Amino acid sequence: MMDQLKQRYRYSFIILKQLVVTDFKLRYKGSVLGYLWTLLRPLALFAVLYVVFVNFLRFGDAIPHYPVYLLLGVVLWSYFVEVTVNGVTSIVGKGDLMRKLAFPRYVVVVAGSVSALINLVINLLVVMLFIVFNGVDLTWNIVWLPLIILELFIFALGMSFLLSALYVRFRDINYVWEVLIQAGFYLTPILYPLSLVEQFSEFASKFLLINPMAQIIQDARYALVTVQTDTVHTVFAGSLYWLIPFTIVAVVTVASAIYFRHKSPLFAEEI
Repeated sequence: MMDQLKQRYRYSFIILKQLVVTDFKLRYKGSVLGYLWTLLRPLALFAVLYVVFVNFLRFGDAIPHYPVYLLLGVVLWSYFVEVTVNGVTSIVGKGDLMRKLAFPRYVVVVAGSVSALINLVINLLVVMLFIVFNGVDLTWNIVWLPLIILELFIFALGMSFLLSALYVRFRDINYVWEVLIQAGFYLTPILYPLSLVEQFSEFASKFLLINPMAQIIQDARYALVTVQTDTVHTVFAGSLYWLIPFTIVAVVTVASAIYFRHKSPLFAEEI
């Protein structure tokens, strides 16, 4: 059975590896700082947000280690944005390759997700340095982090399957997703703690938390930074509502994969 699986996916793995390597080589080609931009981009965004929302607006006064709390949210959100934004045009961008070679189309989308995942791991190492410098006391909750990252990877990949397949026929998807991703940034508790929303409306805070990205970011903060973080498990304790974001991830991923598989045989003709 294992030998059959290896033979079946061996060609796909070779293509995947080459696409990931090529993406890394081309991403910062010609730039002076090169791969350092992998670290500098989220750190630059964090610096701006820190000055505005921590020093001036004082958003994080009630949250322990708020700078790390903020940086972790920025890093995880940046990964989701990178995967999905690049995923929109991934199939169309590889149109010439698809017309020349016969290979599973899903490999193109997965390659972009894996490349971004490598960047995420590097950025999380930087977050760990901030955790050490800020004196954050790590707990056994950190063991949940790999599962949280896996959920993030699956959700972002599922969205990429859907967006890339839709973009082949509907080129407006690129602009629509840019607007949605911008709105999502402010609707997800990245800059502000969820407890701040709860002061104005308990329903609004719960509604925001059923967003899978909000659930993922809050769970990661709970695992790495502080147990004072509101999560679906604490907010919806005693009910099954905490399953909503996980159900959304499962439905989106399965439905997107089915839609992508249905449309993929026609990609080379429609691009």
